[in-house]
Amino acid sequence: MNTSNDSSEMITRFAPSPSGRLHSGHALAAIIPWREAMDNGGRFLLRIEDIDRERCHAEFEVGIFEDLAWLGLTWEEPVRRQSDHMDDYADAISMLQDQGVIYPCFCSRADIRAEIARSDSAPHGPDGALYPGTCRHLSRDQKNTRIAAGDAHALRLDVEKSLALIKEPLVWHDRLAGVIVANPTAHGDVVLARKDTPTSYHLSVVVDDALQGINLITRGKDLFEATDVHRLLQSLLGLPTPDYFHHELVVGEDGRRLATRHKARSLESIRESGTTAQELFSQLGLD
Repeated sequence: MNTSNDSSEMITRFAPSPSGRLHSGHALAAIIPWREAMDNGGRFLLRIEDIDRERCHAEFEVGIFEDLAWLGLTWEEPVRRQSDHMDDYADAISMLQDQGVIYPCFCSRADIRAEIARSDSAPHGPDGALYPGTCRHLSRDQKNTRIAAGDAHALRLDVEKSLALIKEPLVWHDRLAGVIVANPTAHGDVVLARKDTPTSYHLSVVVDDALQGINLITRGKDLFEATDVHRLLQSLLGLPTPDYFHHELVVGEDGRRLATRHKARSLESIRESGTTAQELFSQLGLD
């Protein structure tokens, strides 16, 4: 792809998924990059990450705009929506296929769980047990036969083959943690695309950030380890490596990070209760 970012101008972004209303954790994740851009005479972009068409809905996208406007944030137009740019992700998949670092995986989630259960020493990563590599060593004929038969499959990144191609030090920099030596093997052979969703979070976020010239990525610490995978993809695709700032998370009374699926109180509800945006800033320690 060879997308370069030679600009000295700071470019940040907030990239929510319209799968529910925003909550206080989202507010913090949006305010930090907005402030970084404003304080440094830079640019702040809003991106809608809507590759999951089953969970993402237009009314939640409208809600994102309403909530960010209430917070006093402004962003550039037009807003990039991932669903409008599937060709960009297909191009990246094609590049990786040309390098021989992608393989089809015909395993269902149930197949993977069963294989892990049979293993006495299944390797684990930050998110649990890793894919055991069942389909990694299928022959070309076996792969082609199953694809021709219409067998459902995902596309996985062969991390071992990928690392064998890398000639540069695989490092990245976090504002808080300093220089990090990437360890993508800790995540195993991650899925980059599925039949129903022809891209993944890992692939699309790397492609999007490069195409948009993002040079400071701010996001929660829960995504710190995922950066190792992103750094590997940047190297394979010939993309620049931005600076990173993984900030603290907003947690609830139970100590868990706020999440829509855990019924975190929405910004809409907070606003309707009479709380002002400035009061919320204070609650988030952003005075």
